[in-house]
Amino acid sequence: MPRASWRGFLRLSLVSCPIYLSPATSRTKPLRLRQVWRPGLADEGDQSLDPARPEQVTEPSLPEFGGHHGGSDADQPQPVTRVTIRPHDLRTAEQIDKAEVVKGYEYGRGQFVTFTPEELKALDVESSKVIDLEKFVPRGDLDPVYLDTPYYPYPDGPVAEETLRVIGAAMTEAGVVGLGRLTLSRRERMVAVEPRGTGMALFMLRAADEVRAAQFGGVERDLDAEMVAIARAIIGQRTGSFDPTTYRDRYQEALRELIEAKMKGLTVKPREMAVPPPVIDLMAALKRSLAQQAPAPKRLGAVPRKAAKTKPDRRQPALLLPVGGGRKRKTEDTAERPASAPPRRKRA
Repeated sequence: MPRASWRGFLRLSLVSCPIYLSPATSRTKPLRLRQVWRPGLADEGDQSLDPARPEQVTEPSLPEFGGHHGGSDADQPQPVTRVTIRPHDLRTAEQIDKAEVVKGYEYGRGQFVTFTPEELKALDVESSKVIDLEKFVPRGDLDPVYLDTPYYPYPDGPVAEETLRVIGAAMTEAGVVGLGRLTLSRRERMVAVEPRGTGMALFMLRAADEVRAAQFGGVERDLDAEMVAIARAIIGQRTGSFDPTTYRDRYQEALRELIEAKMKGLTVKPREMAVPPPVIDLMAALKRSLAQQAPAPKRLGAVPRKAAKTKPDRRQPALLLPVGGGRKRKTEDTAERPASAPPRRKRA
């Protein structure tokens, strides 16, 4: 059973069914770089560019990527200490107990109003427990820039499963998505619910004031048709099917290699980044790009087309005449051929 981030009801007019939301995505756990205190770093100056050596970290230890092959203890620099952030009074620097921390709003410089958990709980509106599908629009009307966090609505019970599938099948036939509201993490957001197979997908939508208007500028003018055609040919050669498994985080891979090198005390050489030259002649650059493009890879799962079978020529070889010579040759052959005698009439 997927983890539930929210429980409530999905309602269409007078029909409602209990559901729970589960995140449709998960964040890849990256290699985290923590803030640490390295005494004497300000006095080292340019010495930080010297070949890196492994450093001791008191808490927590670095992740184990392999055996540690550092030098002797005499060669080790001063140990570094992890920096932690704890709640404290800004005036006295006295540490504060987390149990005494509450929510507050600063309406003036240094002036706050505070709230208890009960007061914040009393602010719950209907969308805190019910997603009411108020309106339906074509899927193409939703600009992708408004799409935010995706969720999967799961039926919370056997009866809810049939209700959810009926609503999804009706939206599929109509070709629409449902719009509603959902309160999550003390914010009421617009949501879009769309059918997906035998289930549904729910997308949190950004508010209108959260999306900036595009400022592309420039004046629309006619483009060179040949340039557009060449660019279209380049796109056609790179067109394929979407496979997210072919993409990987190359930055995290490089960071992992850097960590392993520093743990082994190896010299780290910076990678050279190739800067593309500025395009002076757009037409020439497009033509060179088209000439260098390799044919696009075949899409996975695509069924190769069978070559069309050519029908055998059933005509008699004696009746096949050469084509060469054109009309002139054909006219000459007709002139040289003797006129055939008219057909004889049959006697009665």
